[in-house]
Amino acid sequence: MVNIRSLDPSASPLDYYGSELRRLREEAGLNQGQLGEVVFCTASLIGQIETAKKVPTRRFSEQLDAALMTGGLFTRLVGLVLKSQLPNWFQMYAEMEAKAAYISTYQSQMVYGLLQTEEYARAVLATGLPGDLEGLVAARMERQRILGREHPPMAWVVLDEAALHRPVGGRDVMRNQLAFLLGFRSSRWLRIQVLPFVAGEHASLIGSFNWLRFDDDPDIVYTEDLIAGHMTANPDTVKEAALRYAHLQASALAVEDSAELIMRVMEERYGDQSGPDQRAVA
Repeated sequence: MVNIRSLDPSASPLDYYGSELRRLREEAGLNQGQLGEVVFCTASLIGQIETAKKVPTRRFSEQLDAALMTGGLFTRLVGLVLKSQLPNWFQMYAEMEAKAAYISTYQSQMVYGLLQTEEYARAVLATGLPGDLEGLVAARMERQRILGREHPPMAWVVLDEAALHRPVGGRDVMRNQLAFLLGFRSSRWLRIQVLPFVAGEHASLIGSFNWLRFDDDPDIVYTEDLIAGHMTANPDTVKEAALRYAHLQASALAVEDSAELIMRVMEERYGDQSGPDQRAVA
C-alpha cells in the first residue's frame, strides 16, 4: 500500500479527499476499522480511499459526514472528485452540460449517458478497457444528478431503434434499462422519441450529436469520434445541427408511440425466457 504521507493533497481532488479523510479520522480518534464499522464498510476500503487508490461514492461521502460530523465537507468534495474521473477531453463538455437550459440529443447506437442505468453504463464503459472502471461509472452516475435538480434542463432525446435492440450487458441489463426509460413518461422536463428502422435514411446517418442551449450563452454542438469529443459554437454548425434535429424529430415516432415501442421491445426481446442470460458476441 502507498504511504499516505507521500501523497500530495494538491495533486488531485482524489488525493485531497483522501488526505482530509485521514486527517479528520485521526482527529476523531478512530482507526480505519473503527470508522469502517460506523459507515458500514471495511477498513481496507477506508485505507484505499485515504491513499487515493479508490474513488469514493456520494453515498459513502454522506455517511462520512454523518459519522465525523464534518458539516457536509465530503459531500461537497465528492462532486469534484467524481468530475476529475472523467476523461480530460470530456470534462469541459460535462461542465457545459450541467449549465445548459436545454439539451437535445440524437443517439444512434446506445442510450444517452444521462439516462443510463448503472449496469448499462458499466457495460458501455468497459468496452474502452479503462484502468478504473468503477471510477468512470461513479462519474457517469454523478452527471445524472442534473436531471434531479429542482430546476433541471429541458431534455429531448431521440434514440435510434438500434439502441433498443443492441443487447448491451445482456438481457437482464437491457430489460432494466428500457424499464428505466419508460419511467420518464410522466416527466415534465424530459421527452424521449424513438427513430424507427422504418424511417430508413435520415438526417443524421453520420452519427450521434448533442445540441446544448443556454439562457445567456451561445448554443453548442458536441460530437465524438473514436478517441475524443469536440465542441463548437460556430453559428453555421449550430444552425445545421438545429435543422437536422428538427428533421429527426419529425421522422421519429411520437412520444407515446415511442414508449409503446420501447415497451414492446422490452417484453418481446428482453422478457423472461428460459436459459442463460444472452449476451452479444463480437
